Amino acid sequence: MSTALRRQTRIGVALAAAIIVCWLAIHISGIFFFRWSVGMIPVAAAMVLVQTWLSTGLFIIAHDAMHGALAPTHPRLNRAIGTVSLALYACLSYAALLPQHHDHHRHAGGAGDPDFHAGDPSLAGWFLQFFRTYYTHGQIVRITIVALIYTLLLGAPLGNIVIFWAIPALGAVAQLFVFGTWMPHRERAAPFADHHRTHSLSIGPIVSLLTCFHFGGYHHEHHLSPGTPWWGLPARRRDLADQSRG
Repeated sequence: MSTALRRQTRIGVALAAAIIVCWLAIHISGIFFFRWSVGMIPVAAAMVLVQTWLSTGLFIIAHDAMHGALAPTHPRLNRAIGTVSLALYACLSYAALLPQHHDHHRHAGGAGDPDFHAGDPSLAGWFLQFFRTYYTHGQIVRITIVALIYTLLLGAPLGNIVIFWAIPALGAVAQLFVFGTWMPHRERAAPFADHHRTHSLSIGPIVSLLTCFHFGGYHHEHHLSPGTPWWGLPARRRDLADQSRG
């Protein structure tokens, strides 16, 4: 096993652990311990914004796991972290999403791509197709069961569940769709560079990190090198540029 892959595993697992721990801290404190007052409204708003970004991060962790890029030296750990991340995010099934995402890479921007629009490239039409693809009745049942446990057994206020779990999860869906699917894969005046049918957004590394953990600003690089984890995409762009010059 190469030193580079061991390093990738160490960094990937450490970053995943940090994101999961921070997400759980806001999730638990917001749902079970947050007490409302006028002065606490700005605090709640900040918590929701941060939790939305962290929820996007949970999906990106699972996405890296789907490519074996999270912990390449430990496949079982790789899959376990991906499974837990999707469950925390919105009770999503890793086993169900795994083949769908690989279909996206095999058929990017065409028939057979579950992330592509079904004939309506508008933002609203494409998002509706995206939502229908990934949100199932089984997921809604699982979310309902968790919410009932939180409220009936653990005494959590329903409003707190909505504000500190549902709203960040839906905000993350919007981030993932707009910056990770719609903007990179929609057709523009400039043609696509290759058969991956995707663009990288010109938004700079900081904005790229804040919007979608680099899956907007470096989306083409991801399709060229799906084994590169989210945190390695800026360096991968530099490597690809050096190779093209060489």
